[in-house]
This record gives sequence, C-alpha cells and structure tokens, in this order.
Amino acid sequence: MPIKVDKLAIDGGRQVIEFPLPTIKNATGRLIGEEEMTLVKEVIESGCLAYLYGEKVAEFEKRFAELYQIKHGVAVSSGTAALHTAMIYLDPDPGDEILVSPITDMGSVIPVLYQQAIPVFVDVDPFNQNMDPQAIEAKISSRTRGIMVTHIYGSPADMGPIMEIARKHDLFVIEDCAQAHMTEYRGRLAGTIGNIGCFSFQQSKHITTGDGGMVIADEDQRFGRRLRECFDKGWPRHKPGRDHNFLAPNYHMTELQAAVGIAQIQKYSISIVARREAAAKLDNLLREEEAFEPIGTLPDCRQTYFYYTFRLKLELLRANTETIIKALTAEGLTCEHGYPGPIPLYLYKMIREKKTFGKSGWPFNLPGGRKKWNFEEGLCPQAEKCCRETVILPWNERLQSDHVELIGAAIGKVLNAYKK
Repeated sequence: MPIKVDKLAIDGGRQVIEFPLPTIKNATGRLIGEEEMTLVKEVIESGCLAYLYGEKVAEFEKRFAELYQIKHGVAVSSGTAALHTAMIYLDPDPGDEILVSPITDMGSVIPVLYQQAIPVFVDVDPFNQNMDPQAIEAKISSRTRGIMVTHIYGSPADMGPIMEIARKHDLFVIEDCAQAHMTEYRGRLAGTIGNIGCFSFQQSKHITTGDGGMVIADEDQRFGRRLRECFDKGWPRHKPGRDHNFLAPNYHMTELQAAVGIAQIQKYSISIVARREAAAKLDNLLREEEAFEPIGTLPDCRQTYFYYTFRLKLELLRANTETIIKALTAEGLTCEHGYPGPIPLYLYKMIREKKTFGKSGWPFNLPGGRKKWNFEEGLCPQAEKCCRETVILPWNERLQSDHVELIGAAIGKVLNAYKK
C-alpha cells in the first residue's frame, strides 16, 4: 500500500481520521435494534424480570447450547462469573494449581484465586499469543488440577496437543472463550473441545447482553457437584425445600439480559462475517509494511477478531511501541499498547504483591504450600516481549470498507514516518 508520508498529527500535521469510527461503546458499532426491543418489551410486560420465575434465561441457555451442539448451557452474570462457576465445579483444594496464560484479562485469574487455587503462568507462542503447548509440561506439578486455556483475540489456542497433555496428566480443561465466540479449531468450535467452555457477553464481545456469561459442557455432574448448582448458591432446586450442598455464589442472569441474548444469537453470523471481512481488508492494505506483523492464526483454524492485533518489528523503526501508540492516537485511531497492557498479568500489582485476602497473601502464602511463589520479570519471556511489541485495535461488526481504509492509512503513515 503506497503511503505518502505527510507531517504526523502528533507534530502538528493533519490527522488521517477526522471523525469518530464505529465503536462497541454505542450503537455505531453494535447490531442492536428492534429484535432486542421486542423481546425486552415482552419481559417488561410480563412483570417477571427474574431467572427463577421467567422463561427467557432457559430459552437463551437452550439456544446457545444448541448452537454449539453441546448438551448443557448455564447462563450467568458475567464472563468472570462463568469462569468462576467452572472453577467451583472443579472444586480444587486450597493450594492446588491451575495453569493459565499471562496474556489474558484479570477475569481469567480472579476465579482461580477465589477458589483458593494458585494460577501458574505458562508462556505463550508469539505466533498467536496463546498458551504454548510446548511450555506446559514443565509447569505441571503434583498439585496441578487443571488448565485454563484462553483463546485470545478470537484466535484459537492449539487445542490438539493441549488436550493430549491434559489426558496424559488427568487434568481438567476450561476453555476461556470470552474473546473467541464462534472461533474454529480444525472443524470444532472453541469451547467444545475441553471439559467446559466459558463465554462473556460484556459490551465489547461478538454478541452482547451488556454483561453476562455462559458455561457450556457435555456433562452436568462431576467432583460431587452439579454444574447448575455452582452458580446458584449450591442450591439443588430440582428438589423440594431449601438446601445448600456446597459453598457457591449467586451469579443469576436476568430475564432482561437473556431477552437481548436471544435476539443477539441470531446476529452471530453477521457479526463474525463483518469482522473477518474488515480484518482481511486491513491485512491486504498493510501487507507490504515490513514493520507490521498481524497476529497469526493456526492452520485449518478460523479466528473471529475480537480485536485486530499486530506486532511491531521494532528493529525496523526509530521509535518504541509507546511512541507509535501516541502517534496513531493523534491520527484519530483508537488503539492500545499490548494486552492486557504493556506487561503480562503476573507483573500487575495485585499478583506481584499478592493483594488478595486482607494482608494474608492467601493462597500464595498458604502454609505448607508447594513452593514460595514469586512473580518477577523473566517468568514468561515470550509473553513479556509480545506485550512490549503489540498494538491492539478495538474491532466491531460496523466497520465499513472506507473506515478500514482510513485505519490502514493512519497505520501506514505512522510506520513510514518512523521507518529507519
């Protein structure tokens, strides 16, 4: 893509993008309309907004499970709640270990800690920034109970070898699909390959209910507990009377959220196709930019572009990533430095300083624990490098061809200005 190197906006030049692009923050970037309004109106007119007495949550669960061709779906209040429900179902002992990715949202790690388990960070494959199967076995110990696999940016992790390792070591696999709705791994949908799949319907996701989540599985009972009870106070509601079989929170979805979700499910294909087409166009526009490297997708897989993500080849540029981000922002392009930021999760203060339950440092400082847990630079070198070099573009289904051309022009202008 030939780019005329004009004066950068950050240096006083004219910015490339002079009007707001569609955004997930409002209707400009979201497929929300009459279908949702009709179903929400039904709920309001019924007078029943609660999961316990209504019909919409059950319908949403059924439709989502059918879409994924899986037996059970339970709707919850958020993506984090979905992962916590899965962890409650697994029922680890305090000090047990769950393998996690360092490139994910804190919502992937919070459920591990709330169940008194230890998140053990596994380095990533720089190609797609997902958990590297080759790095897993070195992190397995006698206390390892499971693997939480995050499919980041809508690109699938390499589930074949991950599942082989899990079977070899009898580990429970939770797929974090918050960013990977309808993502395909070699003919299968992400979320249907491990033991449990967890989804988020937060405002930015491929479909949204504002907040909300879903847990899907082909099993309903294991580890001495039923999946549906794990988000419902351990309450066996299929029996008469009140009882509580184990400790669990209340993560109910409302009928209003479910009504929106039922309408949104019907728009999956529109959203996914639009995101893929916009991403393919940007790939093509910037294919000749040597300092630009889109995050990869494994062979025989299809990603769904929660974000459009690329790495900078900094050795070809006269600027670091932070400078590039500032220059792109000045050109009118919303973007972020790295994910979950310029550093991986374990270098955030909450993890590094063990700010969990009061001043206890629990469960990291659990008496009789397997080891002393320290989280310092160098723990996952590939993840740290990826965070330093990665640029994140929020993506949505309302991006049109002219929008993508402006995005490409802004990136090309900045990269050419800082080219060595």
